[in-house]
Parts: sequence; structure tokens; C-alpha cells
Amino acid sequence: MTVIEKYYATVDSGRLEDAMALLAADVEFTMVLPGGENRGRGRDRMLEYLRNRPPVNRKHVVQRTAGDRDLEFAQGKVTENDSTTTGFFVGVMHLDGHGLVDRYQVTFSADFALIPEGSNPDEQEDR
Repeated sequence: MTVIEKYYATVDSGRLEDAMALLAADVEFTMVLPGGENRGRGRDRMLEYLRNRPPVNRKHVVQRTAGDRDLEFAQGKVTENDSTTTGFFVGVMHLDGHGLVDRYQVTFSADFALIPEGSNPDEQEDR
């Protein structure tokens, strides 16, 4: 499992402090959301952001990952209550020399799916 996959799984499980352990103390991040851009620095600021999100049963369903040296990429959809898709994300993490995330960027769109519906081989029936 990649760091980015582990991060999303840990956040989604509600273990926010454990997710922060995957981040460098001075992590820099930007989240490009429909309502604007959220930028910050440090684990405390990231934890504050995560704790202040609306309380919903949110899951990051990672559909694709890729990596190149010190970068990890993930693309997927966000669901609520295990079924309703609320949007789509692309996340990128830069890992420092200790394997901790020192830079994180994510974009979220409520209506633009990078992978068109029905084109995910894992979701297609055998022919």
C-alpha cells in the first residue's frame, strides 16, 4: 500500500492523529475545492482542517495510483454513506527522505470524473 493510499484510508477511518504521523511536522498543503483554495503548513493546521470538516461518513475510493521517485499520485471518487458519490479527486504527495509527506496537493470537483463512468475495468462485467 502506498503512503497516499494509507493516508486516505487512515483519515477515512477517523484515526486523524495516526494520519498526521504520516506527515512531516512542517508539511505544506493546498486543497483546491469548489469553494476556494485552502492552504496551510504544519501537522497542527492539517489536523485542524480535518477536524473542522462536516461530520459525514466520507470515504476516498482510490481508483488509480502512480508513483515516480519521491511523488505519489492518487485519483478517485469521494462517497458519503458508502454509496452516494459527492465528487472526484486527484491527490499528489511529495515524500521527504524519511518517507513522510512534506508537500500535499489535492483538487476536488463535484462533477468532473477523470475516469468516465463504465470505463473502470474493475467495475465492468466479464464479457
